[in-house]
Amino acid sequence: MYKIKTLNPISDIVKKYLPQSNYSISDAEESPEGILVRSASMHEYKKNDNLLCVARAGAGYNNIPYDEYAQSGIVVFNTPGANANGVKELVICGMLLSARGIYDGIAWTQQLKGSENVAKAVEKGKKDFAGSEISGKKLGIIGIGAIGAMVANAAVALDMDVTGYDPFMTVEAALSLSRSVNRGISLDEIYSESDFISLHVPLLDKTKGMINKQTINKCKDGVVILNFARGELVDTKAVIEALESGKIAKYVTDFPSEELLDVKNVISIPHLGASTKESEENCAEMAAKQIKDYLEDGNIRNSVNYPDCSQPRSGEYRLAILHKNVTNMVGQITQKLADENHNISNMINKSRDALAYTILDLDDSPSRECVSALEQIDGIIKVRSL
Repeated sequence: MYKIKTLNPISDIVKKYLPQSNYSISDAEESPEGILVRSASMHEYKKNDNLLCVARAGAGYNNIPYDEYAQSGIVVFNTPGANANGVKELVICGMLLSARGIYDGIAWTQQLKGSENVAKAVEKGKKDFAGSEISGKKLGIIGIGAIGAMVANAAVALDMDVTGYDPFMTVEAALSLSRSVNRGISLDEIYSESDFISLHVPLLDKTKGMINKQTINKCKDGVVILNFARGELVDTKAVIEALESGKIAKYVTDFPSEELLDVKNVISIPHLGASTKESEENCAEMAAKQIKDYLEDGNIRNSVNYPDCSQPRSGEYRLAILHKNVTNMVGQITQKLADENHNISNMINKSRDALAYTILDLDDSPSRECVSALEQIDGIIKVRSL
């Protein structure tokens, strides 16, 4: 029986993929083998010794100390693309809100309560909220992952001129793009030519504050910045200054902050990107499947700290080994198994920077002594016999 601890409320759909016959799931589990988390911070969480994996029901994972966990042999998963449609729809909504004066217009309309002639007041005052259409406007998308690709295709359907920039775009994302989406050759091209710029990149050292005074100066006057990725991607002070000068016409963000709440032409949305029933269920389902696949079969899919590595079972027994990516590691592992007269029916090894993962299917069960011998190899982090 595997114990799974939930650090946030998670859709009950996880019970479909982690059945009660083999899993106990609650927020009160002690010494769990797996953790399901959404937004709760795990940086101060006291992990137990037998914790094997953490699944983040969402795309971002900065709330998890994934590098530290990797050194302890704890695999961290996320769920890229599971909430993509919900975020895509909100980005389109954000563009429309910024273009048409809808946001301020609704607030103004609410103030008409008690007016003698509301209809007359509306006809007289609506000119103050006149906007523009997004059809024909240039949209620059930075980051063509699951969400960026869906935003691009939706914008093309709305007759926008779309250019996407992503030097690391996957084949899957490229194949999903409409042929009408232009491939940007540089960030400067996005900045200088776009009427709207939408951010869809992870928060990394190199992306933190990427929208700053220097990059804003490269933009067209009156540009609209849409941030539904991470608040820290923008330099808030620089954005406020650009809003005051008119360089930026509107800043639409799903990440409100104290500094932005009373700033004119900021549209702050209370982090609703993935807050749909469908997105929450999709994320929970993907996270549950990843935990099950790893705990029961040792397969890794969508890990943020270890390489993706999986294969169908081909032997009676399986060894799953997390280790450092060093010379002759696989040779040492296979030699130990040969010394114990174990035949390897199938094997796969994948690496990711300084870490690696090896799955070996065996014809017979490895002894406790054999597993202990493997654990003693310099550079081995964790050995699991499945």
